[in-house]
Amino acid sequence: MVFCGGFKSDMTGTKASALAEACRAQGRACVRFDYFGHGQSSGDFAVGTIGRWAEDVIAVLDALTEGPQVIVGSSMGGWLMLLAALARPERVCGLIGIAPAADFTEDLMWREMPAAVRDALRRDGVWHRPSEYSDDPYPITLRLIEEGRRHLLLDRPIPLRCPVRLLHGMKDADVPWAQSLKLVAALESRDVTLTLVKEGDHRLSAPDDLARLLAAVGELCDSPAP
Repeated sequence: MVFCGGFKSDMTGTKASALAEACRAQGRACVRFDYFGHGQSSGDFAVGTIGRWAEDVIAVLDALTEGPQVIVGSSMGGWLMLLAALARPERVCGLIGIAPAADFTEDLMWREMPAAVRDALRRDGVWHRPSEYSDDPYPITLRLIEEGRRHLLLDRPIPLRCPVRLLHGMKDADVPWAQSLKLVAALESRDVTLTLVKEGDHRLSAPDDLARLLAAVGELCDSPAP
């Protein structure tokens, strides 16, 4: 199993740690890592792009895993896992998205930004976005937005046919659960389920949420590889 974290997140988070512990207890191989500019990895976060971070996931698949993998992607990691699966379909036997944020740079950032913020991005190349997850605002660059357009997925069929399990909180203030409905509709796989958690937030890190996640991992990891 490979875990892909979220935007400005790292591999020490609650979900990543719970997955690693469960995999150790069950004798499963597990890889968690930090993208370029995240956590313990080198690089300037503000220089990162969707394409650069997707390359990190593909590099981990190529260099650190063997055989078919279940990829778990949280928030931005849900977009990156799809891009990695499209690049290496033969290496992926299942996908699990936790509030998957496919196309978020366009749908949830650019289109939702006030005109003044878009103007500032065009003028300055960067906008510092306040975040409830950090005391410091996140730098959002025009390059992140423009490069993200090269990787948009939800405007056409996504040619992935492996099993997919999606988990999304209905009280998610960051990635509306309707985004997961768009993903369900776009995926060509016929084995796709979406679990909506009525009281769930964006993180889905409560004990019941983690139990659902671990159950989904167990289901796909125990399924025969195609």
